[in-house]
Amino acid sequence: MGIVGALVRAAFLVDAVYVESARDHGLTPQQGQLLCVLMGRSYVMGELGSILRLAKSSLTGLVDRTERNGLVRRESCAGDARAVLVGLTPEGAMLAEGFHAETCRRIEALPDGLAPGEREVLTELLGRVVLDNKVPEVFGEPDEGSCAGRSC
Repeated sequence: MGIVGALVRAAFLVDAVYVESARDHGLTPQQGQLLCVLMGRSYVMGELGSILRLAKSSLTGLVDRTERNGLVRRESCAGDARAVLVGLTPEGAMLAEGFHAETCRRIEALPDGLAPGEREVLTELLGRVVLDNKVPEVFGEPDEGSCAGRSC
C-alpha cells in the first residue's frame, strides 16, 4: 500500500470511529467536533469557522442546531458588539467530556496491533504531517481539554 492509500484509508477509519461515537452520544459528527473545539474555550464565530473550516452559512446552521439542543450558547462579545461568542452550556460541557473520552478510547485502540516503539514512531510521523500542514486542533489529547473560559 502506498502513502496515499494508507493516509486516505486511515482517515476513513478514524472518521468511521468518530461517526459511530457521535451517534452513540446522540450527536452528528459535526456537532461532536464543535463540542470538542469548545471544550478548551469559547470562540467568536469567525474564529470557529476558521478552525472548523466551515463557510459562514454552514457554521451558523451547525451552531443553530446545537443551540436548539441546549448544548451551546451564543453571547454578545464585550469588546465588539457585532461579534458573537459561542460557548458550551453546562449540559454541552458534560456531553463533550463524555464524547471526547469515549472517542479517544476508541481511536487510541486502532493501532493496538503495533509494538510500543512502532506506536511512538507513528505518533511522531503523523504529528509532523499535521504540524507541517498547519492543521488546527479540533480534537485535543485525552489529558487536555480543560474548560478555561475566555472573553473577547
